[in-house]
Amino acid sequence: MNRGHAKAGAAGRVDLDEILPEYDFSRARPNKYASRYAAGSIVVVLEPDVAAMFSSAEEANEALRALAGIIQKHRPRRAVSRRSV
Repeated sequence: MNRGHAKAGAAGRVDLDEILPEYDFSRARPNKYASRYAAGSIVVVLEPDVAAMFSSAEEANEALRALAGIIQKHRPRRAVSRRSV
């Protein structure tokens, strides 16, 4: 399958960097949710049944922190390596 670029001067063709008239961005607005995603944050999509358990992102984060604490507490500790010098 050939994914060639539009040929310059071809009738009825549009250059790749030219915006078609039907794409009107004159009333476009910046993404109002972009500021919620701080640098270094990770977006996780919850299944609907799981998301229904929480009323807010803060509540979900609190539950995940509590679960992470339980996991860390019950995880076997690594054996300290003893090197003889």
